[in-house]
Amino acid sequence: MSERVNVKKKSSAPVTGAKVSEAKADAALPALGPAGMLRWAWTQLTSMRTALFLLLLLAVAAVPGSLFPQRPANPSVVTQYIKDNPDYGKLLDTLQLYDVYSSAWFSAIYLLLFISLIGCVVPRAIAHYKAMRSQPPRTPKRLSRLPEYGTLVIPADAGIPASDAINSAAGLLKKRGYRVEVRDAAGERPSLGAERGFAKEVGNLVFHTSLIGVLVSVAIGGLFGYSGQRILVEGDTFVNTLVGYDQFTPGTNFQSSQLQPYSLQLDKFDITFDRESEGKFGQPIDFSAAVTTKENPDAPAQKEILKVNDPITLGGTSIYLTGNGYAPVVTIRDGEGNVAMQGPVVAKLQGDNYYSSVVIKVPDAKPEQLGFAGFFLPTAFVSNEGVSFSGDPELFNPQLSLNSFYGDLGLGNGAPQNVFELDVKKLTPLNARNLDAGGITLVPGNSYTLPDGKGTISFDGVKRYIGVDIHHNPGQLYALVFALLAVAGLILSLYINRRRVWIRTGTHEDGRTMVEYGLLARGEDHRLAAEAQAVRKLLSEEWQLAADPAGADPNESQQAPSSPSDNGAGYITTAGPSGPEKDQ
Repeated sequence: MSERVNVKKKSSAPVTGAKVSEAKADAALPALGPAGMLRWAWTQLTSMRTALFLLLLLAVAAVPGSLFPQRPANPSVVTQYIKDNPDYGKLLDTLQLYDVYSSAWFSAIYLLLFISLIGCVVPRAIAHYKAMRSQPPRTPKRLSRLPEYGTLVIPADAGIPASDAINSAAGLLKKRGYRVEVRDAAGERPSLGAERGFAKEVGNLVFHTSLIGVLVSVAIGGLFGYSGQRILVEGDTFVNTLVGYDQFTPGTNFQSSQLQPYSLQLDKFDITFDRESEGKFGQPIDFSAAVTTKENPDAPAQKEILKVNDPITLGGTSIYLTGNGYAPVVTIRDGEGNVAMQGPVVAKLQGDNYYSSVVIKVPDAKPEQLGFAGFFLPTAFVSNEGVSFSGDPELFNPQLSLNSFYGDLGLGNGAPQNVFELDVKKLTPLNARNLDAGGITLVPGNSYTLPDGKGTISFDGVKRYIGVDIHHNPGQLYALVFALLAVAGLILSLYINRRRVWIRTGTHEDGRTMVEYGLLARGEDHRLAAEAQAVRKLLSEEWQLAADPAGADPNESQQAPSSPSDNGAGYITTAGPSGPEKDQ
């Protein structure tokens, strides 16, 4: 017999291999066709794995936006970057790396992610809706195979038949939040199926739907929103028009008609400095800007306070306080004695104690244009080396130190210039430390006559200024709502478990009512055992059964008692040969 088996094995191996090879050669996969290919592509696109991959790809695609200057934010910087890098600057422009967030490839990823999420959520929502309307699954034939299983024995003298026991169990489970269906209530072995935890999948769907809402809200903000910056000196008024901004970044579909004609006037700006702490002496601790606002030209004026992290809302925009400094007030007369410039000049903060740089451009001066560059010190001190510095941020000893130049400022060629920088390559110096005329040092109320009859400059006083950021994002509120819904949905999906309970009852030959129950979780549920204990306790209390003996394991198989006297008034035990399992 053994020899025949061995021979059979040797002879069958090559035959089987040949048949398999022949079958592989003759096999031909069916052609998908256009419809099948589209169905396959849609299935791949709407899978959760693809959605997660697209979400990661979107984050990676946004990285070039922080590596290269972006044209919507600052087109002059992009132009200069291309000039400084002629070898690859134009190639990057061709790849739309200076317009990352409006580029074709970034938009394609964004749209694919949007479609993928919708295609993933909608079928799941339909399937879950059908599951919620359907009845719980049928009662398994062998409940003892479930991960949580136990039995109860109701004494015959309790007067609780199997039908009453199953109905009372159904009522208890309904109070506990289960959706219950009783089966064969009038039969010999009635049972019920119960299910709860549908909110877990609801939370999952809410989370993914909210992600779609966040994407739509961000898209709305990018299409129809705008942002801008403006510097306001005390006494200045900002009107919400395009020419009123120092810098303006529109959305893709922005229209100037979206701007609401409100106005904002800076009345006074106050700063509180720390005068008590040794380590932080002189540091600003509070900023407060008193402003006058009007929703439209015909609206009444309102007094408001603008503070850091406490914006003002006007015309659908949020106005934030983002910066501050000093603005020396100067009067400059040209060589012909005419006032070429008069007013405050914004000083840009550069160092401690409000040490600030100052640039003044006077294109209207005649016969030559004038330019000034230097620094402003709120409280001027001179070190032993003869270097001026600011000893305090308050205006205890303000001083304005400047160098002067004349010539063509280059403002007539149309090229944009930084107002805080002065290009002196084509200018002739008038005043400087290394020249015979020396530099210009002024205190409030003083004037200085420029060399060669080029004019005069006077330091009239000091005002404060603030920098404000103005943002209009029509999708901002919706993004916040959907983000909160996403968090709520995620919490539901993480902390709610899908559970099923089945209970079957029957009448023993001696009149006792035998009850068995089983629990099953859908997915991982480390609290299923605790739920089984809770269900067992509810049933025991409902039927006034005695508790388990100390240290007894309710899921451990034991022999059922032969009569009520064996366990008092209804001893709780597990299924044995005389239990319901024997009757199946």
